[in-house]
Amino acid sequence: QVQLKETGGGLVQAGGSLRLSCVASGDTFRNYAISWFRQASGNEREFVAAISWSGKNTYYTDSVKDRFTMSRDNAKQTATLQMTNLGPEDTAVYYCAADHRFYGHSYVRDPAYWGQGTQVTVPA
Repeated sequence: QVQLKETGGGLVQAGGSLRLSCVASGDTFRNYAISWFRQASGNEREFVAAISWSGKNTYYTDSVKDRFTMSRDNAKQTATLQMTNLGPEDTAVYYCAADHRFYGHSYVRDPAYWGQGTQVTVPA
């Protein structure tokens, strides 16, 4: 099993940037693909981005493709989501998730392991 903890959320003005981190413990981090999901109040959880085990491949939902960048450092057991040009539509709780599966042109809808989430708020 792997345990995940997200950090880096907060309040940021529209147009600003935030960097979210997902730190893993437990099982071997490099054996897991990592994803980010988000859930806005009253909405269903939605996929944001995913990165393969080595970090060579990434996949993003269209709404963040040109603004968010995902990376990972397996030595530090950390995955990062760099978010730029944030807008009110990005306000949500952001969750990182881990799974052995990675789909280069889609995403794993039911990752096995989840963090507890970190709030990102971008006021209108």
